[in-house]
Amino acid sequence: MKVSSGLFLAGVIAFTPVAIIYGFWSNAVDGRPEPVGVVCLALLAVMSGMIGVYIRATGKRLDVSPSDVPDGDIDQAAGDYGFFSPYSWWPLPLGLAALMLFLGLAIGWWVFVVGAIFGIVALVGWAFEYFTGDFA
Repeated sequence: MKVSSGLFLAGVIAFTPVAIIYGFWSNAVDGRPEPVGVVCLALLAVMSGMIGVYIRATGKRLDVSPSDVPDGDIDQAAGDYGFFSPYSWWPLPLGLAALMLFLGLAIGWWVFVVGAIFGIVALVGWAFEYFTGDFA
């Protein structure tokens, strides 16, 4: 966790001067500052700092991870990572519904409505995939 938090906190050190330099260089082109890039780079530095502080605070409450030990092995991080489905067909109709939603924005609202209905059905099907019984 120390390595991860250090990388994110190093992002603050890297992105803050880039935002300042970008602000000066974008001002030199036509005399007007370009605010969008400066704000985006400044927010990138802030968000990187937030993630780094959160990981550091979380790391203080947890045990030492194998990535923080210089001679740690990858098998020391083994354990239960949760339940993952071996296969599922529901992401395919959900992706097709997303395609219909975005296509509906370009073609017409009726395609968007059909995609939204199709997406709701696919999302409910994926969420309740393991609640259908043993022989479904």
